[in-house]
Amino acid sequence: MPEQESAVEKFYGGVANVSDLIWGGSWNGEVVLPLPPMVVVLLGVGLWLMIGLKFYPLRKLGAAFVGLFERDKDAKSGEISPFAALSTALSGQVGTGNLAGVATAITLGGPGALFWMWITALFGMALAFAEGALAIRYRERRPDGHYQGGPMYYIRHGLGKKWRWLGVLFCIGALLSSVATGNMIQANSFADSVHGLTGWPDWVAGVIAAVGVFAVIIGGIKSIGRVAETIVPFMAIAYVVMAVLALLLNVSEVPAAFATIFESAFSGQAATGGFLGAGMIMAVRAGVARGLFSNEAGQGSTPIAHAVAQTDDPARQGRFAMMGTFIDTLVICTATGLVMLTVQGAFPHTGPDGVQVMQEHVWTSDLRGFAMTQAAYDAAFPIKVLGDVSIGALIASVALLLFVFTTLISWGYYGERATTYLFGQKLAIPFRLIWVMMIFVGSFQEIEFIWRLGDIFNAAMALPNLIALVALSGVVFALAKGDKKAGPDHE
Repeated sequence: MPEQESAVEKFYGGVANVSDLIWGGSWNGEVVLPLPPMVVVLLGVGLWLMIGLKFYPLRKLGAAFVGLFERDKDAKSGEISPFAALSTALSGQVGTGNLAGVATAITLGGPGALFWMWITALFGMALAFAEGALAIRYRERRPDGHYQGGPMYYIRHGLGKKWRWLGVLFCIGALLSSVATGNMIQANSFADSVHGLTGWPDWVAGVIAAVGVFAVIIGGIKSIGRVAETIVPFMAIAYVVMAVLALLLNVSEVPAAFATIFESAFSGQAATGGFLGAGMIMAVRAGVARGLFSNEAGQGSTPIAHAVAQTDDPARQGRFAMMGTFIDTLVICTATGLVMLTVQGAFPHTGPDGVQVMQEHVWTSDLRGFAMTQAAYDAAFPIKVLGDVSIGALIASVALLLFVFTTLISWGYYGERATTYLFGQKLAIPFRLIWVMMIFVGSFQEIEFIWRLGDIFNAAMALPNLIALVALSGVVFALAKGDKKAGPDHE
């Protein structure tokens, strides 16, 4: 028996090392690469597209925002409105990464990590534009009249039969990623939040989440789109409003927070209090990796949603897609980060001598992940409303519940599309049933190992998509110029 346990531990250790090497550039806890491979690839492709697009995402940011409130009266093809498609994509992007992920980035790389998250989002907007535009250009209509698309389709129709293996690899990565990061990790976070608020067992929360998600996804993409465009704008606006109120209550700290962000981004100076600080490379690594995890730009998930938008204009939907990255990282993640850097309170930190000292800001404390975010809101809005639960803690928990619930919905669709591409449309309904069962199972599992697997699967999903984006970059540049039929068509 001990030998078997040793083998399992070695397997877990190997998975952790692969995950750390891909996303952190480290092996056995030691940094072996100055920048992680996936960070280099994602930023490299993003830079290539941004330059090739002549900074189109930045030049068209205002037009993209205005486009959110316009209707495409001429479009007749597609399943859901362009705004509903954006909301569906955003429901997958806005999740635990916007609450726990930002906290993790600051913990690992200091406040400067937030600056590198912003830089990542700017390049990510070029990736997102390319994905959204190609998704419309190369989507297909099934015999039953429904539309479908995504990386596997712009690989097949844009690059041809000899590249089909790349689409298959993408779908395998997408399927595995959907189960790990899009399902079990989210379900576990949902259960933890419900347990924290009510004391209910994790499995009860799992049943609640599974039933709620099933009620939405059983109706397919139109049902998902309706729910997403109703919930996502509300939850995003409400969360940002509460973050702004928290900042206004601590407005005197805001200038110092921005100064700390920019100083830490380039100097890597140690922070005051108990935080040991991190070098510039660590700030870059943490900010880029967490930023990309949050907004999914380049991963290939969001174009699956954008492909079913009711529009015949690839560039228009590309602009919607890049707005998703902007909203996710530059708005919501920034709001979370600034709250943690500005809100004043008393947060515990244990020094090397074992003595606990209270810190003024939560990011210099012992707290980690979502607990850090929750503690910051608890300090901003300390009035108790549910026993020992404050308004602030309730805000953070409810936000997490909504973010996670909508992520479970959208990623269920992504997993379904990957499954039906590989095995046929007949598995659509069975997959939905399996999806909700996995939500229940994931709600009460030890999830750390799944996080590691999820990081690997995310990379396995992103790499085929990034190869396709580079290969089809000429098409992307032409689509941005208004040529709606740019690029070859392959069967």
